[in-house]
Amino acid sequence: MRIQIIDQALRSSVILGVAAILGACASLPPANIGASVTAPNEALGQADYTFQKPGTYRLRASDIISVSVFREPDLSLSDVRVGVDGIVSLPMLGRHEVGGKTTGEIESELTQRLDTLGLKNPRVSVNISDYASHLVTVEGAVQEAGVYPFQPGARLSSAIAMAKGVTRVAELKQVAVFRTRPDGIYAARFDYGEVSRGTMLDPVLEPGDRVVVGTSTLSQFWQDTLRALPAFGVFASLDN
Repeated sequence: MRIQIIDQALRSSVILGVAAILGACASLPPANIGASVTAPNEALGQADYTFQKPGTYRLRASDIISVSVFREPDLSLSDVRVGVDGIVSLPMLGRHEVGGKTTGEIESELTQRLDTLGLKNPRVSVNISDYASHLVTVEGAVQEAGVYPFQPGARLSSAIAMAKGVTRVAELKQVAVFRTRPDGIYAARFDYGEVSRGTMLDPVLEPGDRVVVGTSTLSQFWQDTLRALPAFGVFASLDN
C-alpha cells in the first residue's frame, strides 16, 4: 500500500513538471512565417542594439589566446589570458598590448617585433582559445537564472534558452537588456513573444549584458524599472 502511494505521488510530480514545461512553451506565440525583423525599435530604447553579427572580433580582457611562432617553440605560448589592461606577456618580447585588436593585427605586430630582434623570416599565428570575456547574466522569470558563457554573435533568445526558457508567470512584454558602456548603463525593452515570432529584433548580445525577464514576483525596483522603459533610456548608475 505504501509503495502504491509513493508511486502515485511520483507520477503526480512528474505530471506537474511536464505541465509546467508545456505551460512555459505554450506561453510563446507561434513563429511568424517570413523574414525576421532586423531593425531596432527606437521607441523602446533599442537604438544601440543590433541584429548584425560582428564581421571581425577584437580581443577583450579575460579572452584566452595562443601564440605560435613557426619552428620557434620557445617563443610560442598556449592559453594566455588577456589581462584587464589588455596586455599579455610573451617570451623575449615581454608585455604586448592585444586588447581591442584583431588576431590579424596582433600577428603583424609580433612579426615586425621579432623581425626587428633579428629572427629570420618570422611566421606568427594567433588564435583565440576561449572567448572567456563573453558572459551574460539572466534573471527574473526564467527556469534557471545565472551567469552563462556565450559565443560571439549569440542573441537574446540564446540567453533565455541557456536559462532553460521562461516560466509560466513571465511577462513576455517586459524583457529588458541592460548594457554597460563608458558613459553609463543603457537599457532597452523587448517583447519576447514578438521576438520569438520574428516580428521584433532579436539583438546580438555583448559581453556583460544583463537580461531581466519580467514577472509580478520581481522586486518593486525591477517592476518599476521595466515598466518605465524606455523612459529610463540611459542609467548613469543603478546604485543611486
